Formats: sequence, structure tokens, C-alpha cells
Amino acid sequence: MSIWWSLHLRREAASVPLARRHLLGTMETAGVDPDISYDLSVALSEACANAVEHGGRAQASDGTAPHTGSPGGFRVTAYLDGDMCRIEVVDSGPGFPPAGHDRPVRTPGADAEHGRGLYLIREIADHASFDNKPGRSGAVVRFDKILKWRTNAPLVSA
Repeated sequence: MSIWWSLHLRREAASVPLARRHLLGTMETAGVDPDISYDLSVALSEACANAVEHGGRAQASDGTAPHTGSPGGFRVTAYLDGDMCRIEVVDSGPGFPPAGHDRPVRTPGADAEHGRGLYLIREIADHASFDNKPGRSGAVVRFDKILKWRTNAPLVSA
């Protein structure tokens, strides 16, 4: 069984639960184990929140940093193929720092108020990568997880 979908969302806070609900509905319909579905939905929420907060243009036209609600969007794509789910969130922001600099996945301090999202994605997923779009600005957050199925899952091939 293979399923894939892609959403193009506005860079607004309301887009995060929309993407999460879409993923959870897909997982429930396919018969994915609820614990795996929940884990993936948390990771997706973190990736979307990152895109909403950081995924705008590097600078506004007046030279200032963009605001979270500024125009623009991001894309979420989910692939369920056999026993694997891959999720990708792509934005058009400034991207991650170059390699060798303060890369995004470091263990946050116990009192950190920010910076836990990408760390959490890496802990939840079986594999995660945090890259920049080749030749253009923007971040690509990609993560995979091996799926487990409910008994009598409707879309699992026998």
C-alpha cells in the first residue's frame, strides 16, 4: 500500500493543527497503530511550527526581520509506503546555518524556552535530516518512521 499527499499551507499558527489533523486522519484510515500516529503527529507539529516561526523571507522589503504572520507559506508532504512513513516540511526562509556552525539539533538546556522542536523530531523519528534547499533559500525538515499496524488494518496488504 502506498499513500502520499501534499499540503501547501500559509505561514500562520492555524496551519499547524490543520496539518496535524490531516496526518492523523490519514493514519487512522490506513490502520496505523495509534501510538505511532501520535508520535508522527507531534514531530509534524514541531516541523510545522518551525516553518511558521522561521520559514519566511530572510528579510522584509524594508530590511527588517519578517513577522510570523507575514505572507508566504510552506509545504508538507507525507509518504506512506509499505511499512515506512516519510514526512517532509519545506519552507522559504533563510534556512539552517551552514555546516560547522551552530547546527539546529543540539541538546537544549534544561531551562531552554526554545530550540526543543528539532531535537524532539530527531528523538521521535527513526531517521531525521535538517537541510537547506539546494541553490535556494529555505529549510527542508525530513523524517522517517517505521510503521506498526492495528490488528485488521484496512489498508495493509495481506
